[in-house]
Parts: sequence; structure tokens; C-alpha cells
Amino acid sequence: MTDTIVVGVDDSAGARAALAWAGRQAAATGAHLKVVHVFELNLAWIDAYDPEIPQWADRGREIAERLVARVVHEVLGPSEPDAVEQEAIEGDPAQTLRAAALDADLLVVGCRGRGGFAGLLLGSVSQRLAQHPPCPVVVVPLAEDVKPD
Repeated sequence: MTDTIVVGVDDSAGARAALAWAGRQAAATGAHLKVVHVFELNLAWIDAYDPEIPQWADRGREIAERLVARVVHEVLGPSEPDAVEQEAIEGDPAQTLRAAALDADLLVVGCRGRGGFAGLLLGSVSQRLAQHPPCPVVVVPLAEDVKPD
């Protein structure tokens, strides 16, 4: 079986750095690259009896799938997306990435995502994954010339 690298992405500079690193590592080792974007649908503000709720959920998944495809295209280039497995999964980011990487050889995440507290060195998702890893975890730091969003 081919080695598998799972990389978690959002639209942050940290996730883009992680995807670039994972892409180079997959190319160097011949590993299969699986790019995962985890999204959370917070429907608490919508009336629970609203018949449009299923459409909101479908719309959220569609937006998440477009985001992961766009980030892969922008970071890895226009020819790479066909060779890269891409997935958008609803759930808690750390738990979902941990589950996605259970059979992987490596999990790659950025040091900071879209959350608050921009001054923190390690984001909550990367910290949770590093503390309870499903496999070896690489936390990719931002390059000196990349400024956080």
C-alpha cells in the first residue's frame, strides 16, 4: 500500500504553508496526498422548524468543497488537483482530522488557523492533534515572509 499523507486545510496562511509542505513531501516520497477541510455548520440561529434547514446544510458542504478545491489549486498548482484526494467533512476540526488520519502515515497541519488569539504560537486544533496524535504529526510553522491573515 502507498504511504498516505493527510493534510488539514482552511483558507489561512498556516494551512497554505502546511499544504505546500505536504505537497513537497508527497512528491519526494511518492505518498498519496489527501487534503481535508473540516467545516462546522452552526445552525443554532436558524429556526428549528424552518423547512430550509436541509438546503442550508447542503449549501455549507458546497461552500466547503469549493474552498478546499480552490486552496489546492492555488497552493499546488492547476495540474495537481486531479492527483490529490480532496474532502470536505462536517465536524469538530481536531476530532475529524484525527479520524481522517487514523490509517495515515503522516498528518500535517499549520501552526495557526482561522481562530482568534493571533499571538498564540500553536492553534487549538494543531495543539489538540499534537497532544493526541493518530499517527506522526507535523506542525508547519509560517515562513518569516508570510504574515497571518
